[in-house]
Amino acid sequence: MPVRIVTDSACDLPGELCEELGVEVVPLTIRFGDEELVDRRELSTEAFWERLPRSPVLPETAAPSVGAFEETFRRLADGGADGIVCINLSAALSATMQSAQVAAKALDGECPVAIVDSKSASMGIGNLVLHAARRARDGADLATIVREVEDRRERQRVLATLDTLEYLRKGGRIGGAQALLGSVLSIKPVIEVRDGRVEPAGKVRTRSKALRSIVDRLPAGRIEAVSVLHGLAPDIDEFLGMLAPVVEGAEVTVGHIGPVVGVHTGPRTIGVAWIERA
Repeated sequence: MPVRIVTDSACDLPGELCEELGVEVVPLTIRFGDEELVDRRELSTEAFWERLPRSPVLPETAAPSVGAFEETFRRLADGGADGIVCINLSAALSATMQSAQVAAKALDGECPVAIVDSKSASMGIGNLVLHAARRARDGADLATIVREVEDRRERQRVLATLDTLEYLRKGGRIGGAQALLGSVLSIKPVIEVRDGRVEPAGKVRTRSKALRSIVDRLPAGRIEAVSVLHGLAPDIDEFLGMLAPVVEGAEVTVGHIGPVVGVHTGPRTIGVAWIERA
C-alpha cells in the first residue's frame, strides 16, 4: 500500500478534501470552561463560530493524546501502509507534535512513521498536507515525501489580518505580535506565522488596506500553491477577487478557520498561505 498521511485538526482542510485524498485527521480538543468537545466530531466549525461570541470564557485548546495518535498509526499500519508521514501544528504553538512523536516511537520496528513539524498553522499546515497526500497517491516513498514537504515548508509564508488582537492576547499565543497591541483599537493588525511563531507583519488603519497589503506581498507568477483561510469573514469573496489576478493559473484552496486556530484569531480573520516556486 502507499504511504499514508496523517495530520491534526489545526490544518483547517475541508473534510471532503481529506476524505478524497485519504488524509487521516487526529482532532484536538476545545474546552469551554468545564465542557470538553472533540474538534470536528463533537464541535463543528459552524457551531464553534456561533458559540464563540456568546461564550463568557475564552475557550482553550488541548493537544491530542499520545493514544489518539497511536491508535491512528496502528490502524493504518495494520491496514498495510508502507509508511506514515504525520504533519502537525507548529511545535512552538502546541504540544501536538510531542504527542505524535511519542506515539511514533511505539511503532518502532513495526511501521516507519515520520513526524514533521509544519512550523505553521491552519492552511499553512494544509498546503503541506495536500502536497504530501498527492505525492503519496502517486506512489512516492516516505523519504521522498518528507524531503519534499520540508523543502516546501521553507518556501511557505502565511499572512493574515485580524479584526482584533484580543483573542491572541488572551490565549497567550501573541508572541512577537505583542508590539502591535499599543494601538489595537485603531488599527487592523497583519500577522505572520514565522518559524512556527506568530509575529507582527504590519498595521494599517482600515480592513481594506490590510487585505490589500497581504495581496501585494504575494510574488505574482512565482506561486506553486496557495490557500485562503478565513473565520466566517463576510468580505471573503471581495478578498478572493483581489487575489485572483495575482494567483492566476494557480490552484486556490479555500478553508474555514476551525476551532483550534479560531480560538486565537477570533472572527472575521482572513489570511493566505502560499508556497513560492523553487
